[in-house]
Formats: sequence, structure tokens, C-alpha cells
Amino acid sequence: MTQKTIRLTMAQALAKFLTQQFTLIDGEKLPLFGGVFAIFGHGNVAGVGEALYQVRDTLPTYRAHNEQTMAHAAIAYAKANFRRRMMAVTSSIGPGATNMVTAAALAHVNRVPLLLLPGDVFANRAPDPVLQQVESFGDGTVSANDVFRPVSRYFDRITRPEQLISALNRTMQVLTDPAECGPVTLALCQDVQAEAYDYPATLFDERVWTPRRVQPDADELAAAIAALKAAQKPVIIAGGGVLYSGAAAALKDFAARHGIPVMETNSGKSSLPFVDEMNMGSVGVTGSSASNLLAEQADLVLAVGSRLQDFTTGSWALFKNEAVKIVGLNVQLFDAGKHRALPLLADAKVGLEKLSAGLAGWAAPSAWTGLAKSARAIWHGEVAAVTAPTNSLPSDAHVIGAVLRGRGSEATVVCASGGLPGELHKLWQSGKPGSYHMEYGFSTMGYEIAGGLGVKLARPTDDVVVMLGDGSYMMANSEIATSVMLGKKLTIVVLDNRGFGCINRLQMATGGANFNNLLKDTFHEVLPEIDFAKHAEAMGAWSKKVASIAELEAGLAEAKEIERTTVLVIDTDPLITTEAGGHWWDVAVPEVSVRPQVNAARKAYEEALDGQKL
Repeated sequence: MTQKTIRLTMAQALAKFLTQQFTLIDGEKLPLFGGVFAIFGHGNVAGVGEALYQVRDTLPTYRAHNEQTMAHAAIAYAKANFRRRMMAVTSSIGPGATNMVTAAALAHVNRVPLLLLPGDVFANRAPDPVLQQVESFGDGTVSANDVFRPVSRYFDRITRPEQLISALNRTMQVLTDPAECGPVTLALCQDVQAEAYDYPATLFDERVWTPRRVQPDADELAAAIAALKAAQKPVIIAGGGVLYSGAAAALKDFAARHGIPVMETNSGKSSLPFVDEMNMGSVGVTGSSASNLLAEQADLVLAVGSRLQDFTTGSWALFKNEAVKIVGLNVQLFDAGKHRALPLLADAKVGLEKLSAGLAGWAAPSAWTGLAKSARAIWHGEVAAVTAPTNSLPSDAHVIGAVLRGRGSEATVVCASGGLPGELHKLWQSGKPGSYHMEYGFSTMGYEIAGGLGVKLARPTDDVVVMLGDGSYMMANSEIATSVMLGKKLTIVVLDNRGFGCINRLQMATGGANFNNLLKDTFHEVLPEIDFAKHAEAMGAWSKKVASIAELEAGLAEAKEIERTTVLVIDTDPLITTEAGGHWWDVAVPEVSVRPQVNAARKAYEEALDGQKL
């Protein structure tokens, strides 16, 4: 029997294929790909551009202003959808492509699906070197897109139209697999985009992708249950895998049923509501006093869906109990077995349910649970104190308090990098899963505004509040215009401390001189007086500069009634940070220096290293 075929260009086949991928969320069938962010140029406008035009009614194309930030928006869209839906991004050859490499790394570190479709050189090499081509003097197969290889979970270069068939199969396996999930790069040779091929009609059959829920191995499950039953001081670290698995309810039930306190990573924050009596708040370098007190004493750590990075573990110096064991409940073995943990390879929701069944009738000692609840009460008092209104130049904490009072815990806050993530990790009071959206895996300055746009596209009814510093604003702000253009309202709060305040504090803490971080400490002839409010207004936003916390709260109320993106700007103190909570972080200090402050910091650093577990 002759196979039925459809004659399409490679780019048309790719676009048609994407329109036929679906997912189920709460019983509703939805397109798996929510759209494509595109900046066209030579290398993708003729092939991919024409193909996307043909499917624009079923696969919307969004025009952004920067290739990196449009990819950030696509990542945020996938993250806000708990990896159940995603987006593709396409760029031209050359700088358009390499602009997306930072975003690819971000998605790779954070285990978030992203389909990257950069244009590439001519496969036939006839015009070589084509405009913007990066030539390797020793390898004719290399192009600029090879820089995506180390930051892609799957990389392919399409040099013949029929290669797309196998490449798309592998692409979908990676994008939808809970363990492999991450960025996929299909480098599309620009001549091949336009080449026609008789594709099998079955390639375009509708496909519904649902999450794979990995079941635990019986022996690993038994070992984890035995370890928990033997524990006197167990804790749970909730990572992003809790949210991606939809395991928030299972975690809440598990913690309450077995009396085990929960502490949250930046990625896992909002797994439990701030008000839940078993939620001890943030953990690690930016941890609450409650979480870190318990973590230091813990004899068992159940790490659920966490990659256990250094901010979570206090550079592996947080867990001070010599007898401490780690149980790594994770879909990815690479993460499950870190630091000689007992691996429990399983979906977070399934794993917690199986553990709970195996622990039937068992709970942590009441004295341990009681200590956790009393420590939590003390921490909540500290949160209230540092976020209370002030009449002085505000800290980040004061601004966070104002935003909480103005918008409430049901708002979705978006942030990344700098000093704010540490303060938000400690102080933001999440009300529902996903209401805390932090990019701190790759800690990417410039993610915030684009990330807010991606969240708003994923959750149109959410009140999305973007908080960022002046440094991040200066790095990437152009998607304010995109949000206005798309009618996707964001509330953006810019904290202006006139420089990189977070790194300035780190510089001082390691004995360094104030140098090249705050604007006043840079080499300059004139210090610019940047009017962020006017700048945002010029991109179509409603904006206002406020002079105090009281004015900020009034501005937030006013902004709530505005239908388009709003920007509020407030000056803040670059040196004040929340003293309560926190933990040592391994930042290597020079062994020798002419500065006595550095030598003193080195001595303290060497003393701190004694507590680090290898």
C-alpha cells in the first residue's frame, strides 16, 4: 500500500506538526504549544516566517523586541504552566541566534521545556560565507549555532528536509519527559527551510501528551521508608519538582499526617501556602531562621524535586548533624543521588503518596514538630517586623511589605537575580501554588519583565507583579512595550538603589573595597540621572515615581485600576538587608591581599570551610 504523503516545505511541515501537539489539563484538551515568539531576519523570515503565517490562527506568533528576552518569556510561560504547556522561539542566523544562548542555559539549569528554532547557514554552502555566518577555520560543519550544544538537552541541525521527521520525534520526547525536560535546539539551515518534501501524512496526526508519572522501585521505596521511620528529626525540602508534579496537595497532606516540617527552595516556594502550619519558609543561604534552625539539627532530609544547589544547602554546610541522611525523591537520577543520597526515583506526587502509605501510623516525635511550630511563630514575627511601613529610605523588605499589603498573597510575584530574590525568598507570603515565580537557578538579570510577560500569557487572569532593581531594568526592559502591544497588563515595581547593591554588599562582606558596583563607585565623568518612570512611559506604560512607602501603597492602588502595564519606581537603600535568617555561602576570598579587610575575611572564610561537608 502506498503511504499517503503531504508535500510541504521543511518549515511548513514543522509549523503544521506543532499545531497537532496537545495536552490535557484538568480534563481539557489544550494546544501543547501556546505560540511562537519570533524576531524575523535573514535566515528565518522567508522559510519559517511564511510557514508560521499559514498557521497563525491555530499557532499564534508574537513579535518581541529582543531574542534573549522573548526566549525568557517563553520559559516563564512553560514554568507558569508547570511544564504542561510550552512555546517555541525562532530567530535569524548570527546574532539573533546567539542572543538566545543565555536563555537556553537558563532553561537547561531550571529543567524547563523550550523549543529553539534558530536559522542556520546554507546546507548547500553555495553562498558561503553567507551574511552573519561564523566560519570555523578547521571545521566546515560548525556554525554559530553550535554554541547551543552544551546548553541543549537535545541539539540537531536540519540539513535535509526528511531529517525533520526523526528530529521532531526526539524533540517531543525530551520536551515532555519529566526527567530529560529542558531546551531543544533545532538549527534550521535556511535553504532547507524552503525545500519541499513528501512528508508522511501520519507525521501530522494529532498527539496528546500527558505527564509520565514514574513509579518508585520497591527496594528504593523500602529503604526510604525505613530511613524515615528511624529518623528523630526529619525535614522536607520542597523543590520545583513538587510544583511540576502537581504534588502540592500531596505534600501538604504528607507533612501534616507525619508531622514533618517543610522548607522551600526558591523554585519550590509556594508549594505550601505561607500560612500553612508545617511551612517553615525558605531554606539555606536565604533561609528563614525557622528552616535553618531545623536543618542544622536534622538527621534526615527528604529532598523532593530539588537539585540541591548551594543556596539550598548553604554550600553543603547547613546540615550539621553528623548522622544526617538524605533521601532524594526525584524523577532525575542525576539529582536524586546527589551527595550520596538514598535515591528514590519517582514522580513527586506518586512518591509522597507511596511513602505516606508505607509510613501509616508513624509520625515524627511530637517534640520535634513542636519545636518547628514555635520556631515558625518566631520567624513570622520577624517577617512582620522587617516588612512593616517605614518613613525612612526603604529597604527591599519594606517594599515587599508594601506590595503584599497592596496586592495580597494571591498575586503572582516575578523576580530574578540580585538582592531581591533573597528578600523575596524569605519574606514573600505565597498564597497558592505558582504564585511565586523566581528565576534563581541561573540567576539571570534581565529575566524579570520578560518573565512577567510569559507568566501573564500563561495565566491571563492572574495579578502579575514584577519586582526588579534598576540594574536589571537597565539590562532588559524592552518587553514592557511588548506587554502593552499584546494588552497583557503587568504591575512592575522598580527598586532604584543606583547600582548593583547586592553584589556591592557581597564585595564588602569579602573584604573588598566599594568598587564598580554602585554607580557612585564606578569610573565616570558624569553620573546619569535616569528617570525610569519617563522611560517606561515612553514605551506605552502608565508610570509614576513615588517618594515613600506610603506613596507606593497609594500608587499600587491607583495602578490596580489602570488597564495597561503600570510601572512604579521607588528609591531604596542599597546596604540594608534582612538580618534574620540566612546562612554562610561559599564565596572564595583571596588568600593574600594588601587590604587588612580581605585578610580578616579570609580568616573567617577558612573557619567557615570547616563546617562544609564533602
